[in-house]
Amino acid sequence: MLTLYDVAGNGLATSKDVNAITAATIWIDLLNPTPEEDAAVEQALGISVPTRAEMREIEASNRLYIENAAVYMTAYVIYAIEQAVPAASSITFIIADNRLVTVRYAEPKAFPIFLARAEKGHAPCASGPDIMVGLIESLIHRQADLIERIQDDVDRLAPSVFVIKGGQQTRGRRLDVALRTIGKEGDIIARVQESAFSIDRVLAFFASAMRERGGDSKISKRIKSAQRDISSLLDNMRFLSTRLEFLLEATLGMINIEQNQIIKLFSVAAVVFLPPTLIASIYGMNFKHMPELDWPWGYPLAIGLMVLAAVLPYVYFRRKGWL
Repeated sequence: MLTLYDVAGNGLATSKDVNAITAATIWIDLLNPTPEEDAAVEQALGISVPTRAEMREIEASNRLYIENAAVYMTAYVIYAIEQAVPAASSITFIIADNRLVTVRYAEPKAFPIFLARAEKGHAPCASGPDIMVGLIESLIHRQADLIERIQDDVDRLAPSVFVIKGGQQTRGRRLDVALRTIGKEGDIIARVQESAFSIDRVLAFFASAMRERGGDSKISKRIKSAQRDISSLLDNMRFLSTRLEFLLEATLGMINIEQNQIIKLFSVAAVVFLPPTLIASIYGMNFKHMPELDWPWGYPLAIGLMVLAAVLPYVYFRRKGWL
């Protein structure tokens, strides 16, 4: 789908007719574009629109470059942050003259958020670079919201690891859930970090291109502000990653303690029942000359010895604090 945005006062006017590209058109948004729409934009602006496969290239030279005086910047973006596991996609920003062309195969909520701000006159949209900075600012704000959600999840996760309550079976289930949650949150943090680094590289390349083109100083200041925001998000994510690593190690340690407790119980049971088994084995031998067999109190004495042999190790272990 192709959408054109023209300057209209302090806001933007929308059109979906590719033939309506005029000097007032400053933003062309290609969402899941067809080959015909790509070709129409290429012919109208004299640029090359990257394909979906080209947008997935990971080399910096394929994501950030200048071709025919147009600046190409592709960012890896996290979106749908309201879902349990957010989605990710690549978005290409193309600055051609004073226009912005966006190529995307996803619908991040940051785009309608920016458009809503532009309609209210709260977002500068007099040029393509203005719109690109505004879109990146919205993407950064959405990432910040996701990081805040992850931080809340981690805060709720910590007590489930360290607070000891419930029986053995309940604690085991709780630690299993905690381990799975830590893995999920760690994967999300890793993807958000990848997205933040990608946006940071885009901003650095964008700032360099604006300096070479003699761009507006106000846009340069906004780019620097966005870079500071990304830097603070990266610092926060490094802290969250460290905290998740600590919780992972603590969870694995608690699981090991639970497993050691089970093994210890089996070991104590073996030690407790070993002496009675020895006594029973001795008196179970079929020798003719065993004087205890003729004793009137031989049987009660054997039973008493077995009980005593079982109780003494148990008492000893209790006094040592091993049980």
